Amino acid sequence: MSLNGKVSKYRRVVIKLSGEALAPPDGYGIDPEQAAFIAERIKAVHATGVQTAVVIGGGNLWRGEVGVERGMDHTTADHMGMIATVMNGLALQDALERLGVTTRVQTAIQMNQVAEPYIRKRAIRHLEKGRVIVLTGGTGNPYFTTDTAAALRAAEINADAIIKATKVDGVYTADPKKDPTATRFDRLTYDEALIRRLEVMDLTAFTLCMEHSMPIIVLNFWEPGVLEAAVCGETVGTLIVPEDWMTADATAR
Repeated sequence: MSLNGKVSKYRRVVIKLSGEALAPPDGYGIDPEQAAFIAERIKAVHATGVQTAVVIGGGNLWRGEVGVERGMDHTTADHMGMIATVMNGLALQDALERLGVTTRVQTAIQMNQVAEPYIRKRAIRHLEKGRVIVLTGGTGNPYFTTDTAAALRAAEINADAIIKATKVDGVYTADPKKDPTATRFDRLTYDEALIRRLEVMDLTAFTLCMEHSMPIIVLNFWEPGVLEAAVCGETVGTLIVPEDWMTADATAR
């Protein structure tokens, strides 16, 4: 697998996208232009030969906590959020297939008329056949975020890394928008991220990644070329890995 002569470092990745990435400037709904832009980014990664799965949120359409704050049953509110992720997945599938990228949407909540049920071996088979898969419906259970869904699916399909797509170019010592002295980490261990209380992913998702030694790459999804650089192993964003990986790298140097 290569891109302009560069060898890809990863065989299979999961890209975690927030639902807000699909939203228009007012922050609500699905903007076809944003979907097309995201699809172009994913296509560029897929073109490197890396097997590509996407987990997408639903915050641009519905946030469960908003309903809960107004007295809605928590499980009902979360189920509505899961359905919102399926809508986003279908929009992303349409945008990708317009670019000629064969895509399958799988959902943890069965909706057989519009998407496949999530089946681990079927998902892996799609990836092996060179298809992009968009994994929706969260984990299929209330009380879990789509960050947790991304960590769970990454472990299940034996991904080599999770790419956390954000609008910031990595993890900083503090909020760079509020603190001009904040500095970006190139690399962190899981323990360092926990000790510093850096909000990389929610705690359940982060713990899953720790337990499975799943690297997390936090990067600015909107920066041209950064995704391709990340899967080729270049130093972009922030890479979060187990402590022994850092020790091994230091020994190699």
